[in-house]
Amino acid sequence: MTLIRRTNPFGELLSLRQAMDRLFEDSFVRPRNGLLADEHSLALDVRATADAFEIEAALPGVTPEDVNISILGDTLTINAATRDEQSKDDEGYSYREIRRGSFSRTVTLPSGVKADAATATFDNGMLHLSIPKAEEAKPRQIQIKASGSGE
Repeated sequence: MTLIRRTNPFGELLSLRQAMDRLFEDSFVRPRNGLLADEHSLALDVRATADAFEIEAALPGVTPEDVNISILGDTLTINAATRDEQSKDDEGYSYREIRRGSFSRTVTLPSGVKADAATATFDNGMLHLSIPKAEEAKPRQIQIKASGSGE
């Protein structure tokens, strides 16, 4: 016996509606494609110069005492924390977007860095980190010597 199944056009409309609901919810209620893809991730700018790796991180609302930077081998880890200074009142909050809590980022650097010579400055919420390259990791210019065999 052959079973014939008829499609239900309204079933497709429901799935389209569910897809549109999910699209709007993900885009406006819980956006995922901002500067920080993860809720507890820290956005970094990393630039390689001839002598060092320059790293910048925006840490608004964070004090230098609340930042921890560590380098283990070729792995750089930056941890930062903000204090949650809430003041409860009778009206409460309607909407809160300011992130509070701890943020961290781990980056694998190319081998050949001088971790013990790294320097960090913190100015107006911007962390500037400079990690010098080791001598063996710096690019070398090789001179070409002409041979006397051709004119």
